[in-house]
Amino acid sequence: MIKILLLEDDNILGKTLTELLELEGYEVLRAKNGNEALDMSFDHSFDLMLLDVNVPFVNGFDFLKELRESGDATPAFFMTALIDKDSLSRGFDVGCDDYIKKPFDFDELLIRINAKLKIKSHLLTYKEITFDIKNNTITKEDMIVEMQQTDKQILLHFLKNSGKIINKNSLFELMEKPTELALRVHISKIKKALGINIQNIRGIGYKLEKI
Repeated sequence: MIKILLLEDDNILGKTLTELLELEGYEVLRAKNGNEALDMSFDHSFDLMLLDVNVPFVNGFDFLKELRESGDATPAFFMTALIDKDSLSRGFDVGCDDYIKKPFDFDELLIRINAKLKIKSHLLTYKEITFDIKNNTITKEDMIVEMQQTDKQILLHFLKNSGKIINKNSLFELMEKPTELALRVHISKIKKALGINIQNIRGIGYKLEKI
């Protein structure tokens, strides 16, 4: 399921957007201030961020600037009542993908979201590697890479959470007969097949190097 981070401090608008987006099949996590949004961005992997600007503690511009400087390229839309050219320019300068002025029509927002996520919804890319979720295929430099299904599921979990430590228990859930040794074998096969760096975080889990 596609996961959206919603940064909106207005309770009525926040609840309304959350409900409408969930009816469209999206999973929505709402933050009411910039600090909550930062915490959520570190704890979860999002497909899209919808950001108000004038929110408590860390405003939307500074929030996105911090994420972009850390290497987070998650698509982001600003939704704001700031309609002056300087604010519009600043929004794109810090790395937004779209800038929507309040008040806005929900159907228009949905069109923009669906257009942005049309490709991302079924293709995950990492360096020269592409995972086509819809067709369950993996390519590296446009060449098909054959992998067992369990290896594919483990790889998919890493791709969705690159740069984050993944607890071993969440990886065990993807395996029919989960053991420490079996997990190490799966990860070794993935690394060998794709030439990617998956780090062993001793006593905790694993982490795919963030690009």
